[in-house]
Amino acid sequence: MASEAAPGHLPKIDFSGIGPADSGSPAWTAVRNQVMRAMATVGCFEAVYDRVSPHLRDSLLRMVSQELFPLPREVKIKNSSARLYGGYMGQIPGLAYESLAITGASDADAVDNFFSLLWPDGNPRASETTLSFSIKVAELEEMVRRMVCEGLGVEKYQAELSESTMYYMLRLIKYGEEKEGAEEVKLSGYEAHRDTNTFSVVCQLNEVDGLEVEIGDDEEEWISAKPSSPASFFVFAGNAIRAWTNGRVDAPPHRITVSDQNLIRYSAIMFLVPQDDYVIQAPAELVDNAHPALFKPYTYGDFLGFLVTEEGIQAKDKLASFCGVVA
Repeated sequence: MASEAAPGHLPKIDFSGIGPADSGSPAWTAVRNQVMRAMATVGCFEAVYDRVSPHLRDSLLRMVSQELFPLPREVKIKNSSARLYGGYMGQIPGLAYESLAITGASDADAVDNFFSLLWPDGNPRASETTLSFSIKVAELEEMVRRMVCEGLGVEKYQAELSESTMYYMLRLIKYGEEKEGAEEVKLSGYEAHRDTNTFSVVCQLNEVDGLEVEIGDDEEEWISAKPSSPASFFVFAGNAIRAWTNGRVDAPPHRITVSDQNLIRYSAIMFLVPQDDYVIQAPAELVDNAHPALFKPYTYGDFLGFLVTEEGIQAKDKLASFCGVVA
């Protein structure tokens, strides 16, 4: 069901035939062991996950590229949010990047509301496609989250890391832009960062690569994360699960670099995001003499606030700077 990482590649894990109801089966245990190794070493992996059909992925790509992003900017910015990273992002100086976010992406009403905001009469076909995609990708995230809790022996806390304290957000992203005449040349991509949330599932919608992951502790080494199959996704751990597991799960820096500025990359990322008032603290079982506490408890909203301060902007490891325990 799974394979070890080849040199210069992320671990690849095959989820084919595995669903949420298979917890406890031999196949589930075999995949879980691979997930735990990947999360403990590099904090991410490539998941081969065939529950999202090629037709569904293609339908989402057509909607995103032909309907969503061609909308006028004044329409897209209606996707606003008081939360940091919660709505439309774009118009960044020197960067050809824009994205929109659907908060509560696994809920039919939330998805319908998103499309009703952008189209006067809604967009039922786009809404149905997006909801179907979101539900299937959320199942993959849920399986990974359950496997991590089981692998660490803290499965009794899994209910704590659920939609009662967290929510799904689907971000639809366009890297690059159509060139017209002698316009300002903008870079196509997104800067290196660690995700702030728990887990993220990245889906490259078209054939334009660009995802890169930093590996190794001693010196910077970036490897290209290219999908190896039409059913590939990339699963990343973020700083929230890094803190909650007391560092047992890593959160790797990653970036998007589209080398050919004439190409446009489309992707969809499903984030599991803590509520702003959720206190992130490692369970007592994960803190002992061999594994002393690495981070002080913190609320997710306070961490987001830190990210926009001068110290937060300048910090390379933002979580450690915000709440790291000094030895």
